[in-house]
Amino acid sequence: MSLHPQIAAALASMPAPPPGPLDPVAMRAGEEAHVLPVAERLPLHAVQDRTVPTPAGDVPVRIYTPAEADSYGLLVYFHGGAFFLGSLETHDHVARNLAAETGLRVVSVGYRRAPEAAFPAGLQDCYGVVRWAAEHGADLGWDGDTLAVAGDSSGGTFAAAVAAMAHDDGNDTITHQVLLYPSLDLDFDVDRYASLRENAEGYGLETAGLKPFNAFYLDSGADPDDPLVSPTKRADLTGLPPALVVTAEHDPMRDEGELYGRRLADVGVPVTVSRYAGAGHGFVQHFSWIPEYARVYREIADFVHGR
Repeated sequence: MSLHPQIAAALASMPAPPPGPLDPVAMRAGEEAHVLPVAERLPLHAVQDRTVPTPAGDVPVRIYTPAEADSYGLLVYFHGGAFFLGSLETHDHVARNLAAETGLRVVSVGYRRAPEAAFPAGLQDCYGVVRWAAEHGADLGWDGDTLAVAGDSSGGTFAAAVAAMAHDDGNDTITHQVLLYPSLDLDFDVDRYASLRENAEGYGLETAGLKPFNAFYLDSGADPDDPLVSPTKRADLTGLPPALVVTAEHDPMRDEGELYGRRLADVGVPVTVSRYAGAGHGFVQHFSWIPEYARVYREIADFVHGR
């Protein structure tokens, strides 16, 4: 189907980006300026900012408790933003909806970003928080059962990479991985996937923008051939946690996510690949208020609870 009319209208109203090189500081400030005041955000039982000690250093996190309970499953969430944008604030609404819909206690990770922090700083932060969550389960009221990782876009890269890192370390505590329109192949050859050409222009994120948007990360030392940078490069996906891969019909990165899902299924990993018609990249962050897309949170809840 064509791009959802409400998304199309929103994109048409957006001003053209300023000319010249990308300015991370200005772009971050622009994102933060659109964050809702706390009083207007989805209310939960508790929201707490903490600093988590990890082998890579102290990492800020925000912990979302949906309701009072004796114990909780956990979901560790990594925000998107091409490895240099996004924050605990810009994705606060995503984390709140994840907590409210799943009933899990959500730990959102304020990982270090490029270009200030070179690879693999952000990835180390994400993995460190997952390990901390498992090791401090009593402190978090963890039920010892569900420990999911989730991420959107570049956060999906981190979620897939963290799941692989844990598996390689013999750590089987991660029970689910939720990859929302993930960036899984940072080799930006436009002939690699049909969606890179089919969705090249007019849908928000454009194929020509992928390389410059990810340049801060790649220039910091992230090698596109490294499976921790491009999870599609991992030769053997056997033994990874069950996955929900959510893609968008009009996303240039649609096909790499769906290929990853097929490869997981080919080696026996339980996987659901769910394509959202009429949607473009970033729809969970920007357009999940549209009823057709709000259901993504229910789909995530059903997945982590085995429904």
